[in-house]
Amino acid sequence: MDALMKVFLTLAAALFLAACVNEDRYPVSGEECTAEDPVKQIDSSMVDCVPASGM
Repeated sequence: MDALMKVFLTLAAALFLAACVNEDRYPVSGEECTAEDPVKQIDSSMVDCVPASGM
């Protein structure tokens, strides 16, 4: 099997698996996503990873 075919099959598998995603539920727990979920209120500045400047 040549390299181009391997790349094609990898991309096709990724697209197939992405199509199975249910956006109304969390992937690990399976719980339903609601408007009151605290994760929807997270600001991007809260999770920004800035390395310490100790040099």
